[in-house]
Amino acid sequence: MASVQRINNFINGKYASTENYLESLNPCTEEIIAHIADSTEDDAKLAVQAARQAFPSWSRQTAAKRIHYLNRIADLIEARLEDFARAESSDQGKPLWLARTVEIPRAVDNFRFFATALSQSRESFTQHTSAPNVISYTTRSPCGVAVLISPWNLPLYLLTWKIAPCIAFGCTCVCKPSEFTSVTAGMLAQVFIDAELPPGVVNLVFGVGPRVGQALITHPDVNAISFTGSTATGYHIKKATSHLPVKISLEMGGKNSGIIFNDADLSKCLPVLLRSCFLNSGQICLCTSRLYVQREIYDEFLKKFIAEVNTLKVGDPSDDSTKMGPVVSKEHQNKIEKYIELARQNGNKVIVAGIMDENIKKSSRGYFIMPTVILNVDDESKLMTEEIFGPVVCIVPFDTEDEVMERVNKTQYGLCGCLWTESIGRAHRLATRMECGTVWINGWMLRDLRMPFGGVKDSGVGREGYPYSEDVFTEIKTVGINIA
Repeated sequence: MASVQRINNFINGKYASTENYLESLNPCTEEIIAHIADSTEDDAKLAVQAARQAFPSWSRQTAAKRIHYLNRIADLIEARLEDFARAESSDQGKPLWLARTVEIPRAVDNFRFFATALSQSRESFTQHTSAPNVISYTTRSPCGVAVLISPWNLPLYLLTWKIAPCIAFGCTCVCKPSEFTSVTAGMLAQVFIDAELPPGVVNLVFGVGPRVGQALITHPDVNAISFTGSTATGYHIKKATSHLPVKISLEMGGKNSGIIFNDADLSKCLPVLLRSCFLNSGQICLCTSRLYVQREIYDEFLKKFIAEVNTLKVGDPSDDSTKMGPVVSKEHQNKIEKYIELARQNGNKVIVAGIMDENIKKSSRGYFIMPTVILNVDDESKLMTEEIFGPVVCIVPFDTEDEVMERVNKTQYGLCGCLWTESIGRAHRLATRMECGTVWINGWMLRDLRMPFGGVKDSGVGREGYPYSEDVFTEIKTVGINIA
């Protein structure tokens, strides 16, 4: 068994211990890998105070100086990429190759992207239309202290997606990572020290939402909140802050659909859908959990798709041939299994596929769920309307465009969706009708960080990316000058 780490809070540029600690388990072995600070309301207050004290100086830093820090942080993460990847894999359960090739590099890119974005300007300048001697322009000011709350599924990836724009645009922050996956956030604190980031610019407090998270979101000195997580928690934040003058950006749940028309190129479609349904064991907010297949190709599609799913190896995340590791926790495993049992009780056809690693099978340890396909599902079923957030996909047939659009949109969520068709007219026509924040045509996860990202309905409030993150972390001001 590897040595157990202790993850302390990081406040005002220093590590700070707490009285109590939470156990963090490796979801593959169920061994304790870290003790995570179980922060209190007082810890939250100290972190906000540190961020508030650091704000005046940091907000007045030149763009060039902030760009320097962002690039320095990126360089330090990149230099320790393998250490971060291994920690992320053992803490969250994702395959090591995924952390190594996608998620930690994306954390590096987040800082470099916003370092570049910071050199761009969105100032506007105009002469007054009715008063020729008046010139007006706009300027942006950092809004203050931000609380950044990140989830357990893409721990460093999504935490840095919030930190980078926050400090780039001159805010200071208090971060609250998920208590399930706090190890790489703890490692990130050392990066800030080594980058010589001024104390208090970024603070990290660990622990559970009802205690430390609640204290942070309701603190009167907090000016902005950026949250990624469940819809229930997002709405709790919205309600808890309704009486406060705080800006909020909420990325919440998803029940994303994929529509496959009879003219789709299945040779291109199937490998992508395999990833969109089962990457990271289906624990990505953008994963596809509802597939609507035009009836003419439904049987052919199903046969080929299940054959592909059966090739997925489930097992040890450190094995490069593993495509799916465990889900994040015992609690989450139980939640997913309840949905699969519901399908069986409802008489739906449940197909459990994939190849389980023999060593994992013999050990009987770890929170593993095999990739699961569910058929003959009614649109009103909880399997089609509630976020399962696991390696489970429901596949149903449809006949016409109008029919499938009505069925796809009949959900409380609206994060993303994908369309598969060779008809460019149909693709554009239906993309405008899908009620979601992002539509991908003949692809999935085609992210451009310059595009707005967020959801509609119960999938979120606001957009992030560039320049959209600037709207979260700054206030725009108009200045009018009488030059007469």
